[in-house]
Amino acid sequence: MELLWTIAELFFALILVLASSFLSAMFLEAYRRRNNNKHIDAPAFFEDPKSLKQVPCPYLVDPAEKYISLIIPAFNEEHRLPAALDETINYLQNRAAKDKSFTYEVIIVDDGSADATKKVAFDFVRKYSVDNVRVILLGRNHGKGEAIRKGMLHARGEILLMLDADGATKVNDLEKLENKVPNLIRAVASAEDTKDGTSGFRIADIPVAAFGSRAHLEEKALATVQSNDPLLARLKEMVP
Repeated sequence: MELLWTIAELFFALILVLASSFLSAMFLEAYRRRNNNKHIDAPAFFEDPKSLKQVPCPYLVDPAEKYISLIIPAFNEEHRLPAALDETINYLQNRAAKDKSFTYEVIIVDDGSADATKKVAFDFVRKYSVDNVRVILLGRNHGKGEAIRKGMLHARGEILLMLDADGATKVNDLEKLENKVPNLIRAVASAEDTKDGTSGFRIADIPVAAFGSRAHLEEKALATVQSNDPLLARLKEMVP
């Protein structure tokens, strides 16, 4: 009888040890993932759907090649993304048709989606060309802030704006933010001209950011910020 109790005690002790080891491993892994920031510096890339090759993205400090870049973070948005992209690209094409100097790109940042978001995005790349629509794949989900950050860092526009994949903000409303920027830049450039006696500027020369309320984008909800951060070499919304 004593032998059976001894065996039972040893058995329960073994279970407790295994359970403790399992829980400890879970906590350690959770801690490691929470404090692992390697993804922040991981190189971004986009895929050319025709060649299926991974192509390095341009970086923020490279010379601007487009007037405006629209960054769309997307996580499991296969159903809402098509309508938002149709509306956005139609708007951009209409502006480009009226103004030949207006150039644009749409950057879709797939934030580790588990659905067909990637397929939907690449369908638009095939339809409108990789020069106008690009897809950045983050591999796994990092959150909306990091998706926006990656898109901003690898955009080619002088002006960089973020647009939600669910269509919560209408693309034509972004003109209110876009139009806010040149006025601020002119004021800053005018002050700089007064200091050094130079004249002439480009949007890309003055690092500023504009922010607006998604609810109404009314004038009172708009704010602008000037920054000397070298990473803000072009207009951007940097989300930490």
